[in-house]
Amino acid sequence: MGENNKNTASSFRQVLRTSPMDFWRLWYVGFVVTTVRWLETVAMGLVVYQQTGSALVVAMITMLRLVPMGLFGAFLGAFAERFDRRLTLAGIVGLMMVTSALLSVVAFTGALEVWHLAVASFINGCGWATDNPLRRVMMGEVMGRDRMAIAMALDVGAGNVSRMVGPAVGGLLLAGVGIEGAFLLSVALYASAVAATLMVQSHIPSSPGAGAVLARTWEGVALIFSDRRLGAIMAVTVIYNVFAWPFTSMIPVIGTDRLLLGPEGVGLLTSIDGVGAFAGCVLLALWLTPGWHARAYVGGTAAYLVGLIGFAAAPTPLLAGVALLVTGLAGATFATLQATLVYLAAPIEMRSRILGVLSVCIGTGPIGFVWLGWLADLIGAPEATAITGVTGLLALAATWPLWRRI
Repeated sequence: MGENNKNTASSFRQVLRTSPMDFWRLWYVGFVVTTVRWLETVAMGLVVYQQTGSALVVAMITMLRLVPMGLFGAFLGAFAERFDRRLTLAGIVGLMMVTSALLSVVAFTGALEVWHLAVASFINGCGWATDNPLRRVMMGEVMGRDRMAIAMALDVGAGNVSRMVGPAVGGLLLAGVGIEGAFLLSVALYASAVAATLMVQSHIPSSPGAGAVLARTWEGVALIFSDRRLGAIMAVTVIYNVFAWPFTSMIPVIGTDRLLLGPEGVGLLTSIDGVGAFAGCVLLALWLTPGWHARAYVGGTAAYLVGLIGFAAAPTPLLAGVALLVTGLAGATFATLQATLVYLAAPIEMRSRILGVLSVCIGTGPIGFVWLGWLADLIGAPEATAITGVTGLLALAATWPLWRRI
């Protein structure tokens, strides 16, 4: 076992040394986009809760970032095959930059309202929906099949560093200079990501016959239903996104009402989830072997649900932080292996389309956000979060005959 771990660590270091610059450019783009998403999620959540006092509205604003995945994810996978992926990615990040710039202007004038944040969340969600079928497919082509798992661990690790940095910075900026400062930082970060995208030299040609978007989209959906392994991966993804991930929208609510934290405290508390997730990605990159992919994927989902139940029940910020460390570690396992398993299981010529369908499964999250927000307004955020976590564990147990095939 020790020799295997040594070999795996050596392989990881070899990947770090030999990864092409295009990979690191795409890695940086993902890091920026995720950092801004978390920064703005915390800042927006606190502002919305201060203005409305409604946990449901906070959940709805967060949910709007997921809606485009459910609506357009499958089509985006086929659509991305029609164009130069580098220029398409640069254009999408540029659109998100413009959105943040407009929000900063509105905030400076003192006219910022909840509906502005809702529209911006939806637009930025459209950009996020392209990540799996666009940027991650580009990463896979740059790195190759054999190094995909390590590439995803590094990519998810960057996203989880952003979960440490983004919420803390968002809370501090909101407390220090206001939400307009948070949006200005977002603009600067997006601009650097656009520059990094335009520096990518690898070219992935458009696929023959890519113009038939609807027909190619249906081919991807049909494969999911016919392939038991892909179908099982998608089922676990749906459970995670409906019952597990939506609890993140309740962190500002529980942090404010139950734990009595200010904006800085809520930002720092939220970042603890990112600390655990970053640690999880490092461990995965060093020691996870292909034989454990399926068990780690399902086990990570179960551990995440247990962790969020612990967070809901935590009476102090310290215990809440411990619970968020657990969700971070478990979430890193899920996120790393989700895209990896789909990428490896999908036929080469259909990877963009299958990852587009994966985005649709991720896009089922709004169901969980609406449910959790409604229930939180009805019985309280901690109780609603705990009930949702227990329901997720029951759903995972009920689908055992399906996911044991992964």
